[in-house]
Parts: sequence; C-alpha cells; structure tokens
Amino acid sequence: MRVGDWVTAAWMHATARWTVDYGEALRFAGSDLPRPEVVRVPTRHGRVRVHVYLPRSGRVPGAAHVHFHGGAFLMRHPFMDDWWCRYLVATTGVPVLNVDFRAAPYVTYPVAHHQCHDVAAWAAAGGGDLDLDRGRISVGGFSSGGNLAASVSLQARDGGRWLPALQVLGIPVLAFDDEHGFDEAGMITPELRRLVRRVYFPDPASRREPWASPLLAADLSGLPPAVVLTAGRDVLRHDGRRYAARLREAGVTVHHDETPRVDHYFLTEDPVRARTTMAMVAGAIGSAVS
Repeated sequence: MRVGDWVTAAWMHATARWTVDYGEALRFAGSDLPRPEVVRVPTRHGRVRVHVYLPRSGRVPGAAHVHFHGGAFLMRHPFMDDWWCRYLVATTGVPVLNVDFRAAPYVTYPVAHHQCHDVAAWAAAGGGDLDLDRGRISVGGFSSGGNLAASVSLQARDGGRWLPALQVLGIPVLAFDDEHGFDEAGMITPELRRLVRRVYFPDPASRREPWASPLLAADLSGLPPAVVLTAGRDVLRHDGRRYAARLREAGVTVHHDETPRVDHYFLTEDPVRARTTMAMVAGAIGSAVS
C-alpha cells in the first residue's frame, strides 16, 4: 500500500465523526429515543461492537433490522446513520442493530464483509438476549453499506443456513472491477473510487469476487426480496439499476426507487421526497419482518 494512500485513508477514518453530518436534516422521528445499547458480537475477525436501538414501547418481538453504515470502507463511524436507525425504530417498532465493523486502512477485504455477515448470522441465530427469530431479520445499508447488505445476502444464500427477509440497498456500489460510468463527474469521484480499490481491495483479484462485487455474481437466484434505491445524478446509479434488473431476471422480487436530479446524498438533497422514500423503506422492512 502506498504511504500516501495509507495516510489519506487513516485521516478519513479518524475524522469521520466530525466531517460526516449529511443526515442531520433528516431527523424526522426517533430523536427522543435513548442512546443505543452496545453488545459485542463474536465474528471470525474478532468481536464487533453493535449499537442496538430499541423502541421505548411496542417493540415488534423477534424482529430486527441489521444496518451497515456507509463511508467507502474507509470511515469507521456507525453514528453517521444514527438518524436513520432512530427513524426506523420509531416508525416500525423494529429494533435496529447498527454494526461497527472495522474499516481500511487497518483491515482489507474481506474483513468488513465477513464481520457484517457474522453479525447478521448471530442475529438470525437469536441475537443473545434479544431473542430474535431467524426468519425475521432484514439487512440494509447506504453506499458501501449497500454493498455490504448485498454481500451479506449472497453470503447467507451461499452458506445455506439462513436468509434475510429483505435486503435494502441504498445508493449501493456493487462492482469494483467494472469501469461503467467510472469517470463521470459527481460526488463520488474517480479518485475516491481508485483509493478504495487500492486500500481496501489491494489484491485486484479480490475485486472480482461475488461477495465483493455482487453485480459480478454469476447467479442471483434464491436471494431475498430487495429494495434498491438510486439517485438520478449519482455515478453509482448504474450499479443499482443493473443489479435491480438482474435480480428481477433471476426471479427475485425487487422494488427499485430512483430519486431524480440528485447526487449521492439523495435524501438530503431532496428532503421533501425523502419523507416518502424513507416511509416506503420503513414500510417494506416492517412488512418483511412482521
């Protein structure tokens, strides 16, 4: 790894809690909920902190949504999506498990991907004192978190022991060995995408693995239903559109929703439409795990 890449990634990793605030205008519900509880979940790469958001009352028993935050696999800051976790809990009554997986430059693929799968599998196995039901666990995330949610779904299918009830793929990056739309101008710059490849996927062969690049998987049959969210000016819209189409071709139920005329921070850029989008996703999660 280049020294300059390591320094850049380490700086992004360390400063994310002060530099990422895109969701502050989206705190439509759940601000009154208490701070999440923290549990430490064993994974094949060590214990992972999981922030468990619980409703004050009226909890949906046995159900949970496992969330993976964004940050290009470089930012370790689960609270960047605190607003989203609180919204889901407040509107659905479903507990949310926000996963504090490890990020580059301190780990490389497949560490974060394995950790996220293992936390979701732990939830499907009961989630300790949470007493969860294996058939009522959904997964989701934004951006790189959307990649992780798609990967977890593939890993679960391939493992054959459990399957998420729903996968929510928000503005996901789904291919790391694909130049489609790579040099388009936008919030996600070519420089950032190349940095992620060099730092989290230093082995070029790893970028072609289906669990890293779900869009490159040969077979998408048998995956859970999906909600795919894309943005009309986001360079990653190509990934989401193509994945939604391939899922449908494979017989998977898909709801694809695209917010027009916005870039990667699609909810913040159109907060009026965001209310409808967020309510739709919450409804889909609630229905899937009910």
